[in-house]
Amino acid sequence: MANLNIKKKTTQPVNRGPLKISIIGMGYVGLPMAMRFAEIGDKIIGFDLDHSKIDSLKKSKSYLSHIDSKAIKSLNKLDFLPSANAQSLKDSDVFIICVPTPLNKFKEPDMQYIHSSIKILSSYFKENQTICLVSTTYPGTTDEIIIPALIEANFIPGKNINVIYSPEREDPGNESHNFQTTPRIIGGYSTSCLKAGIQLFEKAVDNLVTVSDLKTAEMVKLLENIYRSVNIGLVNEIKKITHKMGIDVFEVIEAAKSKPFGFQAFYPGPGLGGHCIPIDPFYLAWKAKEFDLTNNFIELAGEINTQMPYWVVDRATETLNGIGKPISNSKILVLGASYKKNINDIRESPSLKILNLLSAQKANLQYSDPFVPSLKIKNKTIKSAELTKRNLSSQDLIIIVTDHDQFDFNMIKQHSNLILDTRGVYKKLSKKIFRA
Repeated sequence: MANLNIKKKTTQPVNRGPLKISIIGMGYVGLPMAMRFAEIGDKIIGFDLDHSKIDSLKKSKSYLSHIDSKAIKSLNKLDFLPSANAQSLKDSDVFIICVPTPLNKFKEPDMQYIHSSIKILSSYFKENQTICLVSTTYPGTTDEIIIPALIEANFIPGKNINVIYSPEREDPGNESHNFQTTPRIIGGYSTSCLKAGIQLFEKAVDNLVTVSDLKTAEMVKLLENIYRSVNIGLVNEIKKITHKMGIDVFEVIEAAKSKPFGFQAFYPGPGLGGHCIPIDPFYLAWKAKEFDLTNNFIELAGEINTQMPYWVVDRATETLNGIGKPISNSKILVLGASYKKNINDIRESPSLKILNLLSAQKANLQYSDPFVPSLKIKNKTIKSAELTKRNLSSQDLIIIVTDHDQFDFNMIKQHSNLILDTRGVYKKLSKKIFRA
């Protein structure tokens, strides 16, 4: 039986005083964490080598669309120091590492940011400190990278220094769940490390879920996102089949989810974006090879989702051909550049791939996104177009890739000639509204 324990917040005071917590990486994971720990009275060092982020924080300006600048101003009134100077990390009680873990061109994990973070932190390790890795990664990362670095620095994990893994569960733009209300997974190198992890987080998070070790905690995060990847891959396959059959996949999903058991709705789209879901399946596939295992099912879902931008462009070609136009020189406006609605994150965004594919076919391109003022497509910077009635009516085709709430879809429908809807924005299709 797994060592699983769900610890709910109680009214009992937590037995720890304020800590000096250095959070490495002030992105969409590290910044909300810094805000919460500062709110409960800890001294926070927000460390990032990106000077533009540090400068923005010092000026109380947010660079994340789902976090208001007023929240940064409030943060700066607390015990919070944004810094790119490693000296500020000295005497920290806790290091929390929230750095990117991308894939290289061979779809293998790129651990350079974790390695470089540990190299910086190694000068500031001290006894009884807690080291927490938060970045999404493959099972074994903490054991293989962080533990050896501590031993090399003459520390004994589990004895005079604590090591935990607590995966990020951020969902940018989700107003229903935040750092405090989302249950926190914690795995420790030892029992004492796990206790240190509980002591660190229980004052800041409502519910804690402890697991038996570091690798289990790392695997939990992969399962969460691979689950989504596989189900989205499935529904994207279903979308292609229903299209050929003349069936509206969104109508099918809406009817299917009326079943009160045994079904959870997932929705098709133009492809996956962000740092987690498009990447996590390949972490596990890469690690599995070490054990002479293959992950055909998981890898297939990843490949299906990766191919969806090509499907969208094929549908754009079909739609334009239907009115006697080639894609070359056709005026096409792509709505949305970020990977999901209401945020400004374009990492792995399918919109970028779609724009590049359309550009390669010499389409006359524009894009519009209220959160992304400019983009570089084929080494050329283009600015977000204003959504006016005149501009909409001048386009041969509108492709909805990201369904931002700021878009006036009634106005778009009224003044567009042709619309390719990849998100199911419009419930009813027509002579000028098509699915992709």
